[in-house]
Amino acid sequence: MKVFKFGGASVNSVERIRNLGSILREVSEKRLVVIVSAMGKTTNALEKVAEAFFDNRKEEALSLFEGVKKQHITTAKYLLVTQFNACYQQLNDFFTEVEWLLHDNPVREYDYYYDQIVCSGELMSTAIISHYLNETGIENKWMDVRDLIRTDDNFRDAAIDFTESADKIRQAIPSATNAIVITQGFIGCTDENESTTLGREGSDYTAAVFANILDAENVTIWKDVEGVMNADPKQFSEATLLDELSFNEVIEMAYYGAQVIHPKTIKPLQNKGIPLLVKCFLDPSLPGTIIHQRQKTEIPPIFVIKDKQVLVHLHSQDFSFVGEKPMAQLYEIFARLKMRPNLIQTGAISVQICMDDKPDKTDHFAAAAAELFDVQIERGLSLLTVRHYNEAVKTELTANREILLEQKTTNTLQVLYRKY
Repeated sequence: MKVFKFGGASVNSVERIRNLGSILREVSEKRLVVIVSAMGKTTNALEKVAEAFFDNRKEEALSLFEGVKKQHITTAKYLLVTQFNACYQQLNDFFTEVEWLLHDNPVREYDYYYDQIVCSGELMSTAIISHYLNETGIENKWMDVRDLIRTDDNFRDAAIDFTESADKIRQAIPSATNAIVITQGFIGCTDENESTTLGREGSDYTAAVFANILDAENVTIWKDVEGVMNADPKQFSEATLLDELSFNEVIEMAYYGAQVIHPKTIKPLQNKGIPLLVKCFLDPSLPGTIIHQRQKTEIPPIFVIKDKQVLVHLHSQDFSFVGEKPMAQLYEIFARLKMRPNLIQTGAISVQICMDDKPDKTDHFAAAAAELFDVQIERGLSLLTVRHYNEAVKTELTANREILLEQKTTNTLQVLYRKY
């Protein structure tokens, strides 16, 4: 068994859906689970539908959803001939599911309605793709992942019930099945038959969950880049491909802000030693990146820059030492506001904290911390993290920058700076 995951960019046009078909046509292994996201900007469009509905702008919500419907019907018309009627009927079921809700009045929390509406994006995209593949001779079975992934009711960030989900997935997709299964990422369902979404990078996570439960040989995530790079090419023109990484290295990269694979995706794979491949759907012949258990001894420097950083200076109000109690209180504030510091440096009577500058949360943090400390805030900063740095790299990257804070370990250098 293998698992493929295609993101929204890989299915955002008729041409790219055909390209997905070409990739699957070249796969000799037919025991395959294919996880597909919503097309292109569909999730963003459905979010606007949910917002309008929750604000009691019912006609606007229905009008916005009509645009989403037309987009998917048009895509189906360009792709399908013999399968169009069957596809349209399936799409219409999903349309009805959402429109039935939009004609009602909101009486529950926003996150509940968000999940009921936004989940339709994945259902619509996979319906079209499944019918297209069948029409072009790539036999497959479409499955509603809501029948397979059981979650709690923490809408927009639901937790998967692994035991129940494993039973359902193994029953629906026996290990002996010689077939391609098309299903959705990002979504699940509660015991009450209410749709849920799995939060950030939910589609990658879905692929990892299926792989773990089915003891897959590997997982391939198809992207519009050649693989995992050692830096963002938009920020570093000399960024290079990393052909091999360990699970631990990817988790470290993600922790420091690299736009790579989310740690929650890595864990189900790491637990069973299932390799993860990151490949380019624009050119499948490229080798891509393999992520697995084995540690690579020689890794080039890896660069991550996070802009829109804030440095909060906290000074003891009575010149007493900053000990365990005030630090514990600071972490309680972080937990309450659901914030995470990117860098903390402590002195005898002061603490400096670097974090993402989210104005509402930053101001709330400063107000809460002011009960314990004198508070000053510096905004408009950037945080550079370099994994596997050397002194030459450090000198080059910190030139012409006002350094406000620096921390380093054997493997990692972090520099908070202001551009001149």
